Amino acid sequence: MIDKAIRVILDTNVLIVSIPTKSKYRPVFDAILSGKLELVISNDILNEYIEIIERKTNSYSIANNIGEALLNSNYVLQTEVKFNWNLIEIDKDDNKFVDAYISGNANFLVTNDKHFDVLEKINFPKVVLMNLDQFLELLTN
Repeated sequence: MIDKAIRVILDTNVLIVSIPTKSKYRPVFDAILSGKLELVISNDILNEYIEIIERKTNSYSIANNIGEALLNSNYVLQTEVKFNWNLIEIDKDDNKFVDAYISGNANFLVTNDKHFDVLEKINFPKVVLMNLDQFLELLTN
């Protein structure tokens, strides 16, 4: 169980499955809303969140409302990425999450995407990865 707020980066698919109220992963989104977690985002991450939510829901207003809620939350920290580490070669678009993790001084990057596995072999900068089930267990136990 997490006693104090930690900073976390959520890959887009992790955020999306944590939003529905009936999702088994909803405790992750609720932890952000309550301040148990601090979600770190960059402009690029926020734009991807909105784009993918709009695509999945077929609704710009739902996607925009979630984006606005994140921007207005006291528990969402926007970070400005000033350096691109380019640590993930196989899907370069995933690097935005790594770069925000580093610039936002996050504790965990939560993803189920295997493209991030390469980070486990990189000692500097060290990125602490967790899959969603591991993170949910940490959060709820």
